[in-house]
Amino acid sequence: MTANARVGVDIGGTFTDLVTIRDGELQVAKTPSTPDVPERGVVDALAQTDRDGLAPEAIGFFGHGTTVATNAVLEGEWADTALVTTEGFCDVLEIGRQARPDLYDFQAQKPTPIVERHRRFEVPERLDERGRVVKPLDEGAVRALADELEAVDSVAVSLLFPFENDTHERRVRELLREEGVDAAFSLSSTVLPEIREYERTLTTALNAALKPVIDRYLGNLETAVRDEGVDAPLRIMQSNGGIITARAARERPVNTLLSGPAAGVQGATYVASRAGSENVITMDMGGTSCDVSLVDGGDPLVTTDVEVGDYPVSVPMIDIHTVGSGGGSIAWVDEGGALRVGPKSAGADPGPVCYGRGGTRPTITDAHAVLGRIDPTSFLPDALDADGEAVEQAVETHVADDLGVDVETAAQGILDVANATMERALRVVSVERGYDPREFGLVAFGGAGPLHAPRLAAELDIPRVIVPRTAGVLSALGLLISDTLYDHSTSRVRRLDAVDPADLAAAFDSFVDEGRAQLGAETLAEEAMRFEPSVDLRYVGQSFELSVPVPREIDASTPSTLRERFHERHRQRYGHAYPEEPVELVTLRLRARGVVETPDLGAARVEGTVDDAERATRSVVYDGDRFDTPVYDRTRLPSGATFDGPAVVEGRESTTVVHPGQRVEVDSDGNLVVETEGAGE
Repeated sequence: MTANARVGVDIGGTFTDLVTIRDGELQVAKTPSTPDVPERGVVDALAQTDRDGLAPEAIGFFGHGTTVATNAVLEGEWADTALVTTEGFCDVLEIGRQARPDLYDFQAQKPTPIVERHRRFEVPERLDERGRVVKPLDEGAVRALADELEAVDSVAVSLLFPFENDTHERRVRELLREEGVDAAFSLSSTVLPEIREYERTLTTALNAALKPVIDRYLGNLETAVRDEGVDAPLRIMQSNGGIITARAARERPVNTLLSGPAAGVQGATYVASRAGSENVITMDMGGTSCDVSLVDGGDPLVTTDVEVGDYPVSVPMIDIHTVGSGGGSIAWVDEGGALRVGPKSAGADPGPVCYGRGGTRPTITDAHAVLGRIDPTSFLPDALDADGEAVEQAVETHVADDLGVDVETAAQGILDVANATMERALRVVSVERGYDPREFGLVAFGGAGPLHAPRLAAELDIPRVIVPRTAGVLSALGLLISDTLYDHSTSRVRRLDAVDPADLAAAFDSFVDEGRAQLGAETLAEEAMRFEPSVDLRYVGQSFELSVPVPREIDASTPSTLRERFHERHRQRYGHAYPEEPVELVTLRLRARGVVETPDLGAARVEGTVDDAERATRSVVYDGDRFDTPVYDRTRLPSGATFDGPAVVEGRESTTVVHPGQRVEVDSDGNLVVETEGAGE
């Protein structure tokens, strides 16, 4: 049997999604997530595909998006870790930066250090800012640490200026291994060879703390899928939107912190591109959270300034902003009498009240049910004992009574509060980044995204919303169309006018050689390899920098070209630039890309009329007004069809709510394109 099927699995807070592409045909499996044993949900989804006729031995690619690293950070459940650092710097993790968690809270607490004080060790050594040895490494002091490190699972090594010279860090690891220290090692010169000792040390410590966690999880997952008969090697989605081997993920688990959300952005970018939109904002609303990001010219924005939980992690990640608004987010009234929604979620078990699985607290999904916008039996027919009266009772007891309003008003209030939170998130990734949302489309996906996106788009004057045919499983689809990516970087802090273009070219040539070897090891052909150099620049005296692309050919004119690109980027981001000010080179970067051949996922043409797709008429409330609203079966909507709102479109994985005044077209790929102009009130 030919192993030509591609499988992508994304584990969310509520559901585990599996998408299969074989011979151009797309199939979907969706099973409840199993948070205590995540790999069990994957096995359940594989079993479902087996019943649908896909034999495990036919799978040639198996991609996975994981939230295990994220959850470990958010819950503080990481391995017992030690830190070895330069003498005098063991408190870097505790001191952090001058920024306070809350400027006006005198009792504000800094985040718990990744490595406890008694696990942080200093060694005499010192390099200067150019990597020259000021004080040799005290090898005896390093060897003496071996006894202290016997009980730890992982060791982070972060000395000063290893991005200029990594000799001391490598020697520390070598000496400790000679002394019998049996632990995983993470060197800052490998994990994050860049300036800023706090961020570099924190990221390295986090990588070390996650190594045993991810190693154990991926080991369990590999065993589970092998037991199911899948021989394809496991591939993992990184936070930067690229795929790597499971082995690479084990070495650099910190690169997987936004694995699942990044896959969703990749899937949304692909769908939007096929729909003719290169500039879009992506909105992934699942059961527990909403992730938003911006795609400019077909490329998701990538940043190294992201906080995961309370920790700034400086590895390249797709610029994703997350808020605690998901379909399962619980509504409640605080002590001051204000309506709040989230961040606590009903999750997959017991889930919203309308799922009929024992939930008792009202959620965003329940508010939609009260207003007639969803019918849970249409997407969970085998797992429900739903009771409409129980849903209304939950909203009344926990929200309406406390606010002194009726149930419908309370339900609308829940949606208004949730929408306000998500609207702020959309502004963060657009307006606050220097982009006008009116010039972008909005790609809505996740189980709950299409319920809210048409209204949010109208509020932000976004002209159209694209709801992908596979909206409920787009993160899993993103795994199948994402390129292989390896990021390389090193800091070289120099005045730009003092940089020798030959030195710049030599540094990038070294990165290219390393990237070519990595991609070649994955049997990628030379013609599938792309190398994308960039540099981080700043004005001399600035604290932070902006990234700009490097010309393909580096010559004497390159520094001036980079300077002009930096001024332009600074003007776009901050609204001003200072062409007369000197510019400083900070970090060199190169992205080694292995281009995947994306399959043609065009939908089979559906014939008939819009009336053929209408399954019912339902009374639905929109912003306090009730409308008799047609409910359409998405699978029966004909290609090229158009219709006006109000309307509800029910699919297998998600429901789209079209507001009065909006217009919908079904494009050739089966996506719903909602024109929002004139819908705002």
